Amino acid sequence: MQMLTSLYRGLFNRVFHFLARQLPGATSIRPLLHRWRGVKIGKNVFIGDEVYLENEYPECVEIQDGVQISIRAIILAHTRGPGRVVIEKEAYVGPNTVVVTSAGKTLRIGSGAVIGAGVVITNDVAPRTFIGPPLARPVATVTIPLSRAGCLDDFIRGLIPIRVHSKPLPADGGGASNELGQGNKTDPAGLRGQNNDER
Repeated sequence: MQMLTSLYRGLFNRVFHFLARQLPGATSIRPLLHRWRGVKIGKNVFIGDEVYLENEYPECVEIQDGVQISIRAIILAHTRGPGRVVIEKEAYVGPNTVVVTSAGKTLRIGSGAVIGAGVVITNDVAPRTFIGPPLARPVATVTIPLSRAGCLDDFIRGLIPIRVHSKPLPADGGGASNELGQGNKTDPAGLRGQNNDER
């Protein structure tokens, strides 16, 4: 009987989780569906489209009053067993952010903290702290577009590293003082050695 109850609970949880990710109602329907799943959610919470809130242990996530969670954020309260994630009052979790904790650990995002887009959070964030997104900066000029390259090696060989000048160049354009900004001449973007899932 306990196994049947567990099966029904798991099915119920996944159906409501799916609906919460797809239906409109960022301040009404979505928080309500997640509450029914067991997530502790305060008042005036905004949950954006396709937000993934802990599927296995929804009761291990607490979202306090006034929190905003942006589109496609992922909040996981387990890695090899349940932990706990607490997002304190008026915190903001940016788009495509991943918040993850491990078994037996409580991860807190402090009151009023702001997490920028695309950030991975694995440790506590102090109240009223801004965690900015990783900076995307150019590392090479593309001479063979990846969409036209016969293979990845052709694309990599066609990259020309963008150089960073430590001192202004002399008027004649010479410059032995140039330094390579990122990567190296044979793999300026650091792509070699990564499998397709990492790119």
